[in-house]
Amino acid sequence: MFEKGRKYEEDEIRKIAGRMSVYPAFCDVHVHFREPGYTYKETMRSGSMAAARGGYGAVCTMPNLNPVPDSLENLRVQTEAIDRDAAVAVYPYGAITKGENGEQLSDMDEMAEHVIAFSDDGKGVQSEEMMRNAMTEAKKLGKIVAAHCEDERFPAQDRRSEWMEVERDIKLAAQTGAAFHVCHISCRESVELIRQAKADGIDISCETAPHYLVFDESDVRNEGRFKMNPPIRGRKDREALIEGIIDGTIDMIATDHAPHSAEEKNRGFDSLSGIVGIETAFPVLYTRLVKTGIISEARLTELMSVNPAKRFGIDMTGDFCVWDNDAEYVIDSDEFLSMGKSSPFEGMKVYGRCRALFCGGYLVYEENV
Repeated sequence: MFEKGRKYEEDEIRKIAGRMSVYPAFCDVHVHFREPGYTYKETMRSGSMAAARGGYGAVCTMPNLNPVPDSLENLRVQTEAIDRDAAVAVYPYGAITKGENGEQLSDMDEMAEHVIAFSDDGKGVQSEEMMRNAMTEAKKLGKIVAAHCEDERFPAQDRRSEWMEVERDIKLAAQTGAAFHVCHISCRESVELIRQAKADGIDISCETAPHYLVFDESDVRNEGRFKMNPPIRGRKDREALIEGIIDGTIDMIATDHAPHSAEEKNRGFDSLSGIVGIETAFPVLYTRLVKTGIISEARLTELMSVNPAKRFGIDMTGDFCVWDNDAEYVIDSDEFLSMGKSSPFEGMKVYGRCRALFCGGYLVYEENV
């Protein structure tokens, strides 16, 4: 359908795509590609190709790696892999604290111009003083602090583990003036706190993930593919999240794509936390939210492309994805390009296949029809 090696303008793409839908390429600000350190789970190449198959032209990689990108020297191990193997634009996060251990700030100043933002994702920064210092430094550097909000005094199943740290960090953002982004919100209290913070003029944004919008606890099974952190919560939480994407409280949808090996995910709820989702996000959301009339196609595009790119300052000029939204199929993880296969959406009937992805006008991915 398209030719490799030549540059396409949007009108050309639309003309060739014909009846298919052309969207701005998606932007995922929360993925785990596992390289360096854990390439038995995912590599930069496999993760970025999975992103391309999902229609994503840009992704931001979280820092729970080995080595942790907490210094420029450690960050370079990841950026070398990006330069060598990434199929789409990959923007790394720098860690907030050394080793993500919450005890000492990372070398934020020397990393600032080389990272998209700062996060200790996978762990909440437990010390209020440490987070205040991090926000103060990030404000000075003009960088976003993206927080995994989890108060470890409570089990993850307790909603207080999330919303109490969201509440604390909103207060710190107000005090420091830092740009604050809340990762993967899952409960109704977080939605309300962020709604009020926006009304109060705080520089705050947030994301949720497809699995929190589609499932509630009645759908969960004792299988590794339903083990993630934060967990899938109750019906009222899911309804509050949907209301948040409708009214604009929730700015974007990110996948929290977090692959593990089959062995690590075959122990039910004793499995490691994390599921894959970058290849299924659009079909799942288009099927469950757009085709049912909950949100418009335009709103989904804002949530998956326009808003994340704008908030994180990512230029996606010339990035487009082509979708056949009439294509109906059942999600089968054996088809994934990701090395991770643990998906809560396994077996779900959906609409929408990505037929092509362009980055800067150049063809990056094409699925044979």
